[in-house]
Amino acid sequence: MSDNATDVKTNTKKFHEEDRAPMGMTFRVFVYLVAVHFIVAFFFLLFYLGGAK
Repeated sequence: MSDNATDVKTNTKKFHEEDRAPMGMTFRVFVYLVAVHFIVAFFFLLFYLGGAK
């Protein structure tokens, strides 16, 4: 009975590890999203200041 419990626990843990994205990729996507927002904000500022009279 303990063997079955161990198998279920191991399979559950393995499933959760495979279900998540790798930490490096998650961090990279977060950095890219932040960088893109900063670039868009910079362009918005340029167009805003360029259009002001």
